[in-house]
Amino acid sequence: MNDPAITGMLDTARSALERFHDVEVDDDGALTFAHGGVLCVVQGTELEEGLPVLNLTCVVAWDLPFSSDVPTHVAMGVGEGLFGTPRVIRGEHGWDVTLRYAFPAVGLDEHPMGTLLMLVVASASSMRAELVEAHPA
Repeated sequence: MNDPAITGMLDTARSALERFHDVEVDDDGALTFAHGGVLCVVQGTELEEGLPVLNLTCVVAWDLPFSSDVPTHVAMGVGEGLFGTPRVIRGEHGWDVTLRYAFPAVGLDEHPMGTLLMLVVASASSMRAELVEAHPA
């Protein structure tokens, strides 16, 4: 990662997340971790010149049975989180659900960054718990 703003955001995110999780740093600078069965990755990108953002993607659940109405359940507000956009994808072996949240993070200190990231991750974990309970394999 050559952009100092993106590198700085990722460094702050890593410090914030390491207060709660074991964090891996991938070769491309992305941060990966798990929370309550939810796999997460934080990546930095520049949407346009002068607008660096962090993108948090959470893999909420995968291979949920096609026989259940996971898309409707997600559309009706499972998890009721304030941050992030859920998406349901028809996978090879069942429904896959992700939650994504992108935000400009330049200037956020470690504690506010940690609060924001954990709000999203907690929403993803809540969504996972509800989906897995309502739609067992």
